Amino acid sequence: MTPTPSTIDDVLSTLENIIDDSIQSNNPLGYFAALYHRVTQKVKEGIQNEYFDDNIRMEKLDVIFATRYIDAYYAYQKGESTTKSWNLAFLLSTQYWPIVLQHLLIGMNAHISLDLGIAAAEISRGKQLESLHDDFNRINTILSSLVDEVENNLATIWPFFRKILRWTRQADNIIADFSMELARDGAWRFAEKLSSLQDDEWQNAIMQRDEKVARKTSIITTHGFFTKLLLRMIRLSERGSVADKIKVLQHTEAPKNIFT
Repeated sequence: MTPTPSTIDDVLSTLENIIDDSIQSNNPLGYFAALYHRVTQKVKEGIQNEYFDDNIRMEKLDVIFATRYIDAYYAYQKGESTTKSWNLAFLLSTQYWPIVLQHLLIGMNAHISLDLGIAAAEISRGKQLESLHDDFNRINTILSSLVDEVENNLATIWPFFRKILRWTRQADNIIADFSMELARDGAWRFAEKLSSLQDDEWQNAIMQRDEKVARKTSIITTHGFFTKLLLRMIRLSERGSVADKIKVLQHTEAPKNIFT
């Protein structure tokens, strides 16, 4: 039976189960789950530090947001249909060549570009969406605060990661191209669109958005000869098993405190 979280602690517990299962089975799906656990832990810390305008609402938003990923994950495990965006992310885990960074980005593409807008509109049903905007931006601040930590983790998995980025800028362009999509606040604009629609129009709008987000995966997975060669060099040089790399992504030595 698929777990249905009702609190942020439930979300963290479910993510830990996914991570543990992925470690046991050497499944690359654990990469995104490990990153997402860290994001969720940061959100919990923010709530505890009264970082948000409405901390009760933020916990509810976190649960709605996370449930979309959790439901998709367990549906995929059972061979059931998911959104196209999540299906592409999950299918990437069956391939040998994608590097850890690609697994993370394709999960972020599905969850932020599609799920976040839906969750924001859902929590604001019958209310003014604009009242959520500042807290929505604070979520992005939390995501940004983890970038350096994740880069440190990736450098641990592949020690020459930063040198290659400085030398070629090719892998860096993958991040930049994807980040531009996030910088355009596409998730927020989609929340605004959903909020302007009648309930019976939501499903069609979500399907259209899913198609658009799914097409964006080509930024992450489709590259020219040189970039593909570089990514394969990185993949062959990554340290440790899949389980080892998940464990690296789980931990960080010097978390950035953005709540003081």
